[in-house]
Amino acid sequence: MPATVWKGYISFGLVSFPVRLFTAARPKGIHFHMLHKKDLSRIKEVFYCADEDKPVSRAEIVKGTKVDKGEYVVVTDEELKKIAPPTASTMDILQFVPTGEVDPLYLESSYYVAPEKDVSKPYLLLMQAMTETRHDALAKITMHNREHIAIIRPAKTGLVLHTMYFADELQEVNAPSVSKSREFSKKEVDLAKTLIGKLAGAFKPEQYHDEYRENVRALLEAKQKGQKVARVPQPKKRAVVDIMEALQRSLQSAKERPDKSERKTPSRRSRKAA
Repeated sequence: MPATVWKGYISFGLVSFPVRLFTAARPKGIHFHMLHKKDLSRIKEVFYCADEDKPVSRAEIVKGTKVDKGEYVVVTDEELKKIAPPTASTMDILQFVPTGEVDPLYLESSYYVAPEKDVSKPYLLLMQAMTETRHDALAKITMHNREHIAIIRPAKTGLVLHTMYFADELQEVNAPSVSKSREFSKKEVDLAKTLIGKLAGAFKPEQYHDEYRENVRALLEAKQKGQKVARVPQPKKRAVVDIMEALQRSLQSAKERPDKSERKTPSRRSRKAA
């Protein structure tokens, strides 16, 4: 059984029922250890006291936040539990919003919302009502020492919850300032739309894979066998000088490209053989 990330209640109006959250997605990657270059032995992380100039054990470490130069306020886990808001155990639905209204920029992490087996009726009722009205729920939940605003939406297998960033956590200062005043010819716009139509299709996530992770695996296998590491060819990028010419060439390239729905991602074994 998967590990429970959060356990509590969903409450809307006078209806309340218990649920559990399970992780819905987790990034994959090749994990590298830190090694001593001299003898390839593992390097261990050491916590060091700057004032006493000596290492300390985890048992000697407490949590604290800086309030002034050289001054900290120390807190314990028990104290943090005491001040946890009600959302640590109950998700109160604050409002319902039309499906698709929330900007994906706010979305943070995804979780499956599973009902406790003996009280699935209110869970299914909420899910059906949200599906038929095409509305998602906004709620608050506290976990991992943070209170989150979250959006709950019906999916094929059940309810899914996405924790969200608060408005003041968005880095709007990093957003590009792009002028929209430039005008394009009808032919340029039509060509761009034709290119989009040629590349348009249903989203099939299984046809995409992490080429970098596969290349790292191939690199490690080659080094284990004492083989030479081959450089991955990189396409040459040229600055767009004539946008019409670039669009026409892109469209021609799209026409020559095989249909993605007909292509199959090669298995790891077949890639090795290649």
